[in-house]
Amino acid sequence: MRILLLGGTTEASMMARRLATTGLDAVFSYAGRTDAPVAQPLPVRVGGFGGAGGLGAYLHREKITHVIDATHPFAARMSQNASNACAAAQVPLIRLERPAWEPSDGDIWQLVPSVEAIPNTLPNAPARVFLAIGKQQVGLFAARPQHHYLLRLVDPPAAPLPLPHTTVVIARGPFDIAGDTALMQEHRITHVVAKNSGGSGARAKLDAARALGLPVLMADRPKLPEDRVARNADEVMRWLGHDADRGV
Repeated sequence: MRILLLGGTTEASMMARRLATTGLDAVFSYAGRTDAPVAQPLPVRVGGFGGAGGLGAYLHREKITHVIDATHPFAARMSQNASNACAAAQVPLIRLERPAWEPSDGDIWQLVPSVEAIPNTLPNAPARVFLAIGKQQVGLFAARPQHHYLLRLVDPPAAPLPLPHTTVVIARGPFDIAGDTALMQEHRITHVVAKNSGGSGARAKLDAARALGLPVLMADRPKLPEDRVARNADEVMRWLGHDADRGV
């Protein structure tokens, strides 16, 4: 058995530790968008594969027998490439997918079908927006320059941001409710923009928004391939054990 773990999430790092602890032969792969990624207990490769075809060639070259897709729920292209490559190579694939967030009593959520649809959902009057979506899609909000945007990023921006009114905070999660409440109060936030990423590491901003009575514009997840899905590392380990017992 030789496993390819497609990472980029907290769950991927947890999965890497489980694989390393059990002594399974595995490689951790991530896109390399973070300057100082979390150290992993497995051999690491960085960068893209060149689409489904490139990933398929990698699976063949490295004699990969199983693939675990633990990428971000919004990394739809990578998940689709993994699905296509594994289907073509007849390599078993499982997606480690954390459950989506659900609104609780007191939440003021406006559900939006995609991140791309959120800028037009913001009010016309100037607002102070906690833009909690990472850096990849910040440019979408250049169409609404009247707002002041608070960005919390892992790394400082490599180039000037396309938003005229922006405050950048450099920090790495997980975050807590007290810290996120203080952050929103300090920057006088009126709206929170988020992706429905799920998990516990970024949940605090939603709890803080509820405590402060702030509206949250929540982008729904993109549609992902209908592959086998695990909700935690235990389910993935059972899947690997089951396949190993059958000699696959």
